Amino acid sequence: MSVLLENVTNSVCLAFKALQQDKSGFVNKSKLKVLTANIGTLLDLYGVERGLEHYKSTVTLSFDDYKFYLQNEVFASFPAKLPLDDLRDYESRIAEVCWLVCRKRYLQRDNKVFTDESVFQLYRIFCVLAELLPDTQVEHSYKLLLHPLEVCNIAHTIASSLGCIFDEEDFINLSISMGNVRLIPFIAVLESRCLTGIKDKKAIAEAVTDVYQKIVEDVLKKGYLAKRGYIFPSMREFWFVLRPSELTYFKNRSEKEKCGSISIEVGSRVEAKAGFKIILHTPERNFELGAPDHMTRLQWISALQLAADHSGAQQTYQRLQAAKRRIHRRGRLQEIVQAKSQLQQERSARQAAEGQAKELEELVKEDSKKLGELAEVKVKLEKLLEEETQAKRDEEIVRALQARVLAEEWEKREELERLQEEQKLLLDEERLKRKEYEDRQREKEEQLRSAEERLAQLENERQALDEELKQARQKIVLSEGKKDFLEAKLYQYAPVLREGDRVRRTHSFMPSTKERPVLLEVRAATLRRPTKN
Repeated sequence: MSVLLENVTNSVCLAFKALQQDKSGFVNKSKLKVLTANIGTLLDLYGVERGLEHYKSTVTLSFDDYKFYLQNEVFASFPAKLPLDDLRDYESRIAEVCWLVCRKRYLQRDNKVFTDESVFQLYRIFCVLAELLPDTQVEHSYKLLLHPLEVCNIAHTIASSLGCIFDEEDFINLSISMGNVRLIPFIAVLESRCLTGIKDKKAIAEAVTDVYQKIVEDVLKKGYLAKRGYIFPSMREFWFVLRPSELTYFKNRSEKEKCGSISIEVGSRVEAKAGFKIILHTPERNFELGAPDHMTRLQWISALQLAADHSGAQQTYQRLQAAKRRIHRRGRLQEIVQAKSQLQQERSARQAAEGQAKELEELVKEDSKKLGELAEVKVKLEKLLEEETQAKRDEEIVRALQARVLAEEWEKREELERLQEEQKLLLDEERLKRKEYEDRQREKEEQLRSAEERLAQLENERQALDEELKQARQKIVLSEGKKDFLEAKLYQYAPVLREGDRVRRTHSFMPSTKERPVLLEVRAATLRRPTKN
């Protein structure tokens, strides 16, 4: 059977009972067609109700027959495993269709305290926690019953939310007298035992909504947290709602303006940071959250880790917890039955012993001494029986204490394992940082080596340039010597030549190309000098 059909079986059963005209446990096919068509429409399946005409040769169907038809003709096209978000969505829509069929009998009540919406939420809570059991009074019929402990937990939660005084002992006595309850008595008990003196229907609706979100919508935790932005890296406060598959955050606690969501998948993990910070590692990316205090941070870390561990499950978290509680209660019931059988055996033995004592008393009635001895034996037997019963009770108490101590030891062991895991993560981070530091050091050594090689190359280039500068200076010295020689030669001819002839001689004197600039300077200096008479 698919998980979706298993989750909606209780809702379908209540709708099936609402369609019954009598207490025979059968419903006409024509009425079931409408319900089947609506369920098929929600699942994007059309025409699934047509097969009811050819299913079975009877005009009516029992709940077992109808459930078998749904399993093979409607829900067979769905995979055995659905994502938790899709599972909750389908379950909610099918429950609403079933509620439309059966709500009339649950809303027509006198002196209503709960609103219609709150009654619907209690109906959903009842369908999640109730157990479907065969009805021994009517053949082919079932009844939905909720255990008194589940009723007590819900009543205590609602009363605590509203600030009411919850008398647990009185409620337990009432539960013992009532036993397992149906939906209508469940609502009546909550109205009479949890809402004493409360007239504010809005507050009552909020308290019921909190329980509804926890049990039906699988909300693990709610509260304000600060979140670091992706584009603008600043911490901003949001109202967060945690479910096993996602962490949704809203603008405020009214949960009307959704700002975004973070998918929590298998492999996600939570890390604590300094300053009440929480790092949520997901396959998509890492998210940084901030809690207001240390206690709140520990609660959120525990809830986030629980959501990550349960994100890959095929069933919702609260249904799994309800199933575990149901199995535990059955185990306790078996223990109680065994204890009752042992007590009955002891009572039978005691009665047999009393009968034997009476027979012996009748046989030795004439002898008063023997009668007194038999009376003493009877008193001793009764005392021994009481001592044995007390010893068995003490043994049960010791066993319970041992079980509690063992549970505490397991919790300590899990805490130590978690601390070892955190230390391992910190060591891994230190190794990564050390490796990065060594890589950076090697990179800087390579840069230093290349800088030294470049410095040597520049030194060689400087030496070559110094050599070229030396040669240039030698050439300048040679040119200066030639300049002095030409100037001295020009001074020898200066007294003989007149000024005009000196100019012509100067033009007719054709030095080489290298000496021409030097000679021009010498001629200019000669013309500036005064002539000797």
